[in-house]
Amino acid sequence: MSSRIVLKLLAWTIALTLVALPVVGVLNGWFAVDRWPVRFLEVEAEYNHVSAEQIRAAAATHLGTGFFALKLEDVRAAVAALPWVEGVEARKRWPDTLVLVVRERQPIARWGERRLIGRDGVLFTAPGAEAMQGLPQLDGPDDAVGEVVDFYTRTQRALAGSGLVLSGAILSGRGSWKLSLVGGAEIMLGHEQVDARVQRFLDVLPRLSAEHAGGFQRADLRYANGFAIQWAAAAPVPPPSRDNPV
Repeated sequence: MSSRIVLKLLAWTIALTLVALPVVGVLNGWFAVDRWPVRFLEVEAEYNHVSAEQIRAAAATHLGTGFFALKLEDVRAAVAALPWVEGVEARKRWPDTLVLVVRERQPIARWGERRLIGRDGVLFTAPGAEAMQGLPQLDGPDDAVGEVVDFYTRTQRALAGSGLVLSGAILSGRGSWKLSLVGGAEIMLGHEQVDARVQRFLDVLPRLSAEHAGGFQRADLRYANGFAIQWAAAAPVPPPSRDNPV
């Protein structure tokens, strides 16, 4: 028998042994909870909102369990329950190591008063969310999250180059839209042809703004053939100095 055939037979024997070993072990009670315990934990995470200590604490109760008795789904569930965790990958590395890859939630906007929208479009709450800065403020019915995010993104693109900076969008329970701008101005859009109304307003805004240096505080675009604008009060002109009369 050639050495190549012997090597192939040996490889097959080892492979079959590795496949059969767990089955035989379970039948004979070899893989008890305390047999070949998992002692070490390796974690890969971003650590922006979730600390290494939190992850280790969540997984700690599973360390010490036998290598073959350790249930990865239980570990994933324990770590995924942490507030800022979006997903967890767990695997075992022989003979005594548990490896975790943790993905954190990345908020893209606020939703209402207390919740955030993750990059996956899921609403969630988390400690410290109220202190986060720079996120747009969105709101509406919970089943319309995707619609509101899409409209906000679309309108943000439409406003590019106009000098208006979008800070939020709200969809009322009756389907009416309202935009908020950096600086506090609001734009009322109603519920029909909202994209067209925004564009029509942007087309004439430069000419109107040239006559009102203070900008607008509120624009109501819910009219069929026009809109109403409440302009900010112009800053008062200081009187001339006695030393420098005009």
